[in-house]
Amino acid sequence: MSRERGGRAALVELLAAVLMVLPGLMLRLSGAEPAPEAAAILYGLSIVGAAFLLTWAAELLEAHLGEGLAIAVLALVAVLPEYAVDVVFAWKAGKNPAHFAPLALANMTGANRLLIGVGWSLVALTAAWKARRNGGARAGSETVPSGGAVALAPVQMVGVGFLGAATLYALSFVLRRSLTLVDAVVLVGIFALYLVRLNRGRHDDEGDEEEMEGAAVLIAALAPRPRAAAMVAMLVLAALTIILLAEPFATSLVATGNALKVNDFLLVQWVAPLASEAPEFIAAILLARKGRSSTALGALVSSKINQWTLLVGFLPLVFALSSSSTHGLPLDVAQREELLLTAAQSFFALVLVLEGRLGIGGAVSLLTLFLAQFALSWVLPASLAGSARLGFAALYILAGLALLAVRRAALVAVVRSTLRPPAPAKRWD
Repeated sequence: MSRERGGRAALVELLAAVLMVLPGLMLRLSGAEPAPEAAAILYGLSIVGAAFLLTWAAELLEAHLGEGLAIAVLALVAVLPEYAVDVVFAWKAGKNPAHFAPLALANMTGANRLLIGVGWSLVALTAAWKARRNGGARAGSETVPSGGAVALAPVQMVGVGFLGAATLYALSFVLRRSLTLVDAVVLVGIFALYLVRLNRGRHDDEGDEEEMEGAAVLIAALAPRPRAAAMVAMLVLAALTIILLAEPFATSLVATGNALKVNDFLLVQWVAPLASEAPEFIAAILLARKGRSSTALGALVSSKINQWTLLVGFLPLVFALSSSSTHGLPLDVAQREELLLTAAQSFFALVLVLEGRLGIGGAVSLLTLFLAQFALSWVLPASLAGSARLGFAALYILAGLALLAVRRAALVAVVRSTLRPPAPAKRWD
């Protein structure tokens, strides 16, 4: 009887998620133009529904691809809204670089800093709350220690290594006057190597089956062909929802802000990315609430690699196509400072997880520093904004270097595991 009730509840959850997706899709396909506030609500509801579908699809994918590749696919789909919004700005920059190039870079830097400052932090803090609530007992599909730290699996630490490579390269942006096609090749190459390394290391996470919950349980019980069809359908529906609704959702939020006389640059840097990052934030927090904080943080690490390699690499490529030239996407002084601050935050976050976990202290430090610079970006006059960006960048880098001094051994281990997959574990019969 309990299994039958569980099946009914899972079916209700699945139908509810699909019904949440439909209003925004219908509005978008109808071509209607409601008030920005109403549009933001409907589009936002649909994006939340897509996030649930992504979560369940990720659980099913693990059984087919292994956790490393599964979270890479989840991350790629989840960051589609950010690609959709930023590519639009980069294309417009090809026609009007003076106005739209800063907006394209603002959107990208804001999204990257939100992902770490809010996303990583909330997963770790949710894990701590879950651990305290369960008294350190088994929560969901993983055992959460009483301290609440989120532990990354070895296959997930591969992402930390490649993210480190991209971050070191990004630190050179402060010396540039443009992002070029050479940068696109390097950054896309890093992401390609990351996928190759994940595929070579699939045995790293084999044999650790995760418990499924919700609609994923219902679909996992199907025969192989219907199960595969349902999994693909969920991914396709979620991806289409995200692709079609990301730009109008962001636009409706920006329009609402404009009515309140808010600066365009700040809206593009913070409000639009907050909308486009919503699916991956919601999906990650849902996983953490179910006791799967390791998978949640691993997905956000993979999302950060996506945004710090593919997304940044696409900007000069789209700009070149739009402008019909090989000129790079121009960087002014303020944008070089924004890129430096984004790379510095990434460096600090990487050092925090070098030992394979993110605890409460690290999460609080990431969230506090982010909220401080976020608040100052809204209240400081333009004459002081540059000094604030450089100050926070220096703080992130100095804190990271101080912590790195005591984590040298962990750095060596991460570099080794990134460059060379471990040998398969021996079985003793």
